[in-house]
Amino acid sequence: MRPWLIPPILALAWGLNWPAVKILLATVPPFTLRALGLGAAALLLAAVALVRGRSLLPPRALWRPLALAGLLNIAAFNLCTAFAQLHTTTSRAAVLTYTMPMMSALLARWLLGERLSRRGQLAVLLGSLGLALLAWPALRTLDGDAPPGAWLGIVMPLAAALGWALGTIATKRWPLPGDRLVHTAWQLAIGTVCATVGALVADESLPAAWPLATVAAMAYHVVIAMALGYVLWFMLLQRQGAAVSALTTLAVPVVGVLGAMALVGERPSPADWVGFAGVLAGASLILLPARGVTVR
Repeated sequence: MRPWLIPPILALAWGLNWPAVKILLATVPPFTLRALGLGAAALLLAAVALVRGRSLLPPRALWRPLALAGLLNIAAFNLCTAFAQLHTTTSRAAVLTYTMPMMSALLARWLLGERLSRRGQLAVLLGSLGLALLAWPALRTLDGDAPPGAWLGIVMPLAAALGWALGTIATKRWPLPGDRLVHTAWQLAIGTVCATVGALVADESLPAAWPLATVAAMAYHVVIAMALGYVLWFMLLQRQGAAVSALTTLAVPVVGVLGAMALVGERPSPADWVGFAGVLAGASLILLPARGVTVR
C-alpha cells in the first residue's frame, strides 16, 4: 500500500470510531466494551494469520517488547479513552487525546534523537494551536459547578495520549520484526486481558438487549477501527519516524468531531471550526513529503 494512503484511511477508520464507541457506551459498560472489542479483533487477526499459514507464536526475544507495546498502545489508550467519553463529549475526548502527536514528537526528540524538519515544526505549531482552540471549552468546564468526575474528562484523554505516545516511542526503540498481523493480534490480546480483569473487578455484566445501532457500532469498532486500523498504524510506524507517524494522525480528531455531529448530535462552536482548520493544516504539511516513500 502506498504510504500516503494510510493516514487518510486511518483518519476515517479511527475518527468514526469515536462516535461508534459513544453509541456502544450507552449500552455496554466500559471495561466490557474494551474486552469484547479488543478480544474479537485479536481473534479476527489471529484467524487471518492462520489462514495465511503464519505461526502465532512470536520469538521469545519479542515477548517483552510485545507486552510493553500492548500495555501502552492498546490497553492504556483504549481504557482511558472509554472512560474519557463517559465524562465529556465525544468531540472533546477525541481532540484532547490527539495531543498525542505533539507528545510523541517531543518524546521522539528527547528519547530517540529524531529531528523534525521546518515543515514538521510548523505542522506541530499549527496542530497545537488548533488543538488548543478545540480543548479550551473542555478546560473551562472545570469550575465549582462542574458535575462529579468532570475532571476525568480532561485527565483520561491526556493519559490516553501519553500512553500512546510512549507506546509509539517504545515500538521505535525496540522494533518488532516479523509478521504485523501476529504482533498486532498479540497486542490486542494483551489489551483484552487488562480490560477483562477490569470488568471482573468492577463487576460489570453484558447487556441483556443489543439494539441494532449497538450491533452495527460493534461490528465497525472490531473490524475497521481495531483490526484494520492497528495493522495500518504499525505498518506506518515501521516505515516512518515516530514523530512523523504520530503527526499524520492529526486529522483523526477532526473526523471524530464531524462524526459526532452526524451520529450523536453534537454541535461544534465557531472556535471549533477554526481549530479544525489548524489541525488539518498541520496534518497536510506532514503528509506531503511522505508521497515518495514506499511501504512494503
